[in-house]
Amino acid sequence: MECYCYILECADGTYYTGWSTDPARREKQHNQGRGARYTRTRRPVRLVYVELQPDRANAMRRERALKAMRREQKQKLIVQHTLEVPRHSTARR
Repeated sequence: MECYCYILECADGTYYTGWSTDPARREKQHNQGRGARYTRTRRPVRLVYVELQPDRANAMRRERALKAMRREQKQKLIVQHTLEVPRHSTARR
């Protein structure tokens, strides 16, 4: 089963890192107060980074590595990921 590591940006500007089989669903849970204790008092949260992992064990390992990163490293990862997302052309036909 595919799993994902994700980073949420909280309303106070902090980051929360986790893993899930469905990051969009998990973001909703965090915003409904049914996520981690850390995010309950820092809502709303916004999904800013998602990384596909082949299985749960790898996702958990990667989550630990992401959590160990300094804030600046996470920000660099998020910016790099944002730049890699393909953009749809807005040119007129």
